[in-house]
Amino acid sequence: MTISRRGFIAGLPLLFAGCAVTEYRSDQLNYAAVPHDRFPLAALSPEKIKPELRRREVAYDGNYKAGTVVVDTPARRLYYVMGDGRAMRYGIGVGRAGLALRGDATVGRKGEWPSWTPTDNMIRRDPRNRRYAGGLPGGLSNPLGARALYLYRGGRDTMFRIHGTNQPNSIGQAVSSGCVRMLNHDVVDLYERVPVGARVVVIQA
Repeated sequence: MTISRRGFIAGLPLLFAGCAVTEYRSDQLNYAAVPHDRFPLAALSPEKIKPELRRREVAYDGNYKAGTVVVDTPARRLYYVMGDGRAMRYGIGVGRAGLALRGDATVGRKGEWPSWTPTDNMIRRDPRNRRYAGGLPGGLSNPLGARALYLYRGGRDTMFRIHGTNQPNSIGQAVSSGCVRMLNHDVVDLYERVPVGARVVVIQA
């Protein structure tokens, strides 16, 4: 059976509509509620996330090996390279000007529902953080969110992290103290993909 050019063009709107429906259903699954005995994540409505910031498998032509994490700071995107020209794309929030890592690092360790202790610089920039100088236990109100990947260089902690956030509206913005923040649903997904020792490349403008 052959399809005429006119028939093909006429069918394009239906094709694109079908793709949009499939993507939206995928978004609903990606941001569905995540059960947990202590810290259950509520479902996140896809409408509250800009389409370009939603988790999505995409074509990717970057010259990186599969398993590499690429943080594109200017674009507010993070890519987990899957190989064969594909990557998982995530929207991120990044550090304010002058508060960002650049270049290569490795995932030195990982943590589920990590605790958070502000650095001395964070306390100097915002004295309100002094109340957490002894550390804030992990949980739904913790700034590091559901998961954290700790970035190392030369075997030493850089103090920069890729982590979740309890402020989803900050995704796509440059508001953090230098770390890379993700939606909690997304960082849980990334955490399962990335092993300790993985290469991380942070691109700055």
